[in-house]
Amino acid sequence: MVAARITVNGKETPISPAAPHTTVLDYLRERGLTGTKEGCAEGECGACSVLVARPGVNKPTDWVAVNACLVPVAALDGQEVITSEGLATAGESGTPAVLHPVQEEMAVRGGSQCGYCTPGFVCSMASEYYRPDRCAHPESADGSDADTDAEHGPNGFDLHALSGNLCRCTGYRPIRDAAFAVGTPTEDDPLAQRREQSPPEPVATEYALNDSVFLRPGTLADALRLLRERPDAVVVAGSTDWGVEVNIRSRRANCVVAVDRLPELRELRVESGHIEIGAAQTLTEIERRLDGSVPLLAELFPQFASRLIRNSATLGGNLGTGSPIGDSPPVLLALDASVVLADADGEREVPLSDYFTGYRQSVRRPGELIRAVRIPLPLSPVTAFHKIAKRRFDDISSVAVALALDIEDGIVRKARIGLGGVAATPIRALAAEAALEGEPWSAETVAAAARVLRSEGTPMDDHRASAGYRSAMLGQSLLKLYARTTEAVSS
Repeated sequence: MVAARITVNGKETPISPAAPHTTVLDYLRERGLTGTKEGCAEGECGACSVLVARPGVNKPTDWVAVNACLVPVAALDGQEVITSEGLATAGESGTPAVLHPVQEEMAVRGGSQCGYCTPGFVCSMASEYYRPDRCAHPESADGSDADTDAEHGPNGFDLHALSGNLCRCTGYRPIRDAAFAVGTPTEDDPLAQRREQSPPEPVATEYALNDSVFLRPGTLADALRLLRERPDAVVVAGSTDWGVEVNIRSRRANCVVAVDRLPELRELRVESGHIEIGAAQTLTEIERRLDGSVPLLAELFPQFASRLIRNSATLGGNLGTGSPIGDSPPVLLALDASVVLADADGEREVPLSDYFTGYRQSVRRPGELIRAVRIPLPLSPVTAFHKIAKRRFDDISSVAVALALDIEDGIVRKARIGLGGVAATPIRALAAEAALEGEPWSAETVAAAARVLRSEGTPMDDHRASAGYRSAMLGQSLLKLYARTTEAVSS
């Protein structure tokens, strides 16, 4: 087995003697790259953001910003990382380095004050700077920028790229101004040129120290054999959940198995009867590959944590944790999705409505992996996703409601409603669905079904919301969908 190594700012260096649970953040700082900061250790502030070379959607390689505080450094064995220090171009002998364009804009527009969060902002901004399909919007006849809004700049910059980065002293306007001022990479930009070459291939990894081991199998078959031999293993993909456990709760595992780069878990196929999404594709990859073709998922993605988290998080991980407040389960329940479970003996398909059995429990057996999620076709045409939280973005749901309806000739032929945050597991609102199906899509029907929907689940009082508020939001979500559909018809 080749010794585990990582390339940082163009220089290859061994991972040893870092422990298998050591994060990329700690690894970098121990080597003097202190631009990478720890602010929260939970992936919510972005001070630790770095760039990783990943398989691209529109080019061979994408420069993807990730939370270095969550990713084990062993997970980047054989991979390339750029930190804020690596963005600047070295000057001639005796001259200072030349700032990267995003660093230059942050400096001249006053986007940095204490500087603590700045390197993370710069890396997240650089990831958007190098996004291949980012392009300037055309000007309208009156000279204004057409097709822009408060969250998109005239240069095509999507502010959601910075949704996982927090600043406590400068204020966001100069940071936004810097983001909206950056141009496009020049032809001689080395990081732009790097996009035209394939990223490093995933390597099989066996990195051990003392009694702990980090393993990255090369194939799905190898992974399933390994899980049969090591039922105690912790399975990670993006590590956005496990990384928090390591940092905040000081959890350690004797064996961690990484499945995020398994080719068999990274496919996306659209077939005659369903869409199959590999469980290890990141949410950002799914979003860009589907490109709005599943409207309910397109509503979900901008509200799921932050871009930094979506760049690592996976559907398999979100379902595998079994959290009752995960954002994807209500949407997938409304889409009538199923999960494909695989072990060393074969595969089985389980409807997601039958998957959860209790708080953070499921029908998944020891040794089984979620290989894929299947969404049946055709899709219901009337859909909505309502996430009720204290912040618009990068927050945990108090309640999440996903609705998908088939309405023909004014009659509700099929209704699927997925709920999160109102029971020990994500659930289908079966009673409300029954109250809608076969009935006219009318104010009377919707009002009656909304009363039923308010009684679904077993909502509780906690620091995020009261049980009464949660119940009220359930019914309100259906009324909101009805109002939206009737407004669309009347207009």
